Amino acid sequence: MDSEEPTTDLVIFDAHGRPLDAIVFDRPSDAKAVIAIVDPKRGPILRTVDAAQLTEREAEGPADRALRLLIRRTPPPARGAARGASGIGSGHAGHARAAMHRTTGK
Repeated sequence: MDSEEPTTDLVIFDAHGRPLDAIVFDRPSDAKAVIAIVDPKRGPILRTVDAAQLTEREAEGPADRALRLLIRRTPPPARGAARGASGIGSGHAGHARAAMHRTTGK
């Protein structure tokens, strides 16, 4: 996906035989999806799942409002930077080298 906006497809997530309403937040690859679901113990959360566990749904569910609020307050996923690579806003601002050894004041 080359789009800057995260996708927000309505899906059903098969959680070991329990179908749960979910909304797709991001598709980092064809095999994975980041979805917003309502965890019974923790409330609305984002979770990375296998895309094969998702099926499309047409109708809005009762938890969709809470899921959309979670998606709205979550920053969009970073695109284009390799894992661990330096870029604008990453690492320690203004510190290009490691700190030198500090003497004990002898």
